[in-house]
Amino acid sequence: MTSVTIGSATVQRIEESYLAAYDARTFFPDWDDAAATRHAAWLAPHHYDPASGCLKLSIHSWLLTLGGKRILIDTCVGNQKVRPARPRWNGMETPWLQRLAAAGVRPDQIDMVMCTHLHADHVGWNTRLEDGRWVPTFAKATYVFSRADYDHYAALDADPATPVNHGSFRDSVQPVVEAGLARMVTGAVALDDGLRIEPAPGHTPGTVTIELESRGEKALFCGDIVHHAIQIHHPDWNSFACEDAEGARRSRRATLAQCADSGARLLPCHMGAPFTCRIDHTASGFMPRFDGEF
Repeated sequence: MTSVTIGSATVQRIEESYLAAYDARTFFPDWDDAAATRHAAWLAPHHYDPASGCLKLSIHSWLLTLGGKRILIDTCVGNQKVRPARPRWNGMETPWLQRLAAAGVRPDQIDMVMCTHLHADHVGWNTRLEDGRWVPTFAKATYVFSRADYDHYAALDADPATPVNHGSFRDSVQPVVEAGLARMVTGAVALDDGLRIEPAPGHTPGTVTIELESRGEKALFCGDIVHHAIQIHHPDWNSFACEDAEGARRSRRATLAQCADSGARLLPCHMGAPFTCRIDHTASGFMPRFDGEF
């Protein structure tokens, strides 16, 4: 179990998978082997496998304990989800729930679930299969969704023959809404206990960052604004999954600048070990500062 303290808050990483299984050139259309060579000293083994040319990426949730509340940020792929277009995710079975239990939390103890965006690998554990139906995993929680993302994917999902996001909107988002557990947010929203949601569109139309400030310390949960640590050196590199290329670049640069200026810890959902970092300004842009706390 890995954890870090941000002021009075505790953050724990709940892993679903951590694999060197993502071809770098496919994942990043702008991938440059020369860049990999320049950064070889820190890329391997936690972020890149030079032998295969594959990126090493984690899929994990963040469990935030703050002010007596337990908050999950992003919920991975989930078990038993039908994802034929993504074989690695199709019918997946992982001990994610057991890892949550090892962190000392049962599903019925989660107070809030916050999704930075509504792609399939960020909403999966929102629901689980019970008696042939997808039902909310965290039945006592409020689920916080971006209204912009929800409306965007609801419109795209109108045709029964073409489910969006590999079917995750239907099996991992809509059951939560139908159960009356969803809170839709628009624009910047200040929540209790030093949490704040800020729009950061680009990767998806409604991507948000989740900012935490506690006792003078700051953290920024950025979802997929930064998929991989190489993007800190190359913030113009979008992944294949970024829906608005220019918007994604703007939000990435703004997020990195905010962390560098404020000293906030950056907590993405896919970056390899140590899974989080600080950001420093350089003459040409930014660089990660891994402090080994995870």
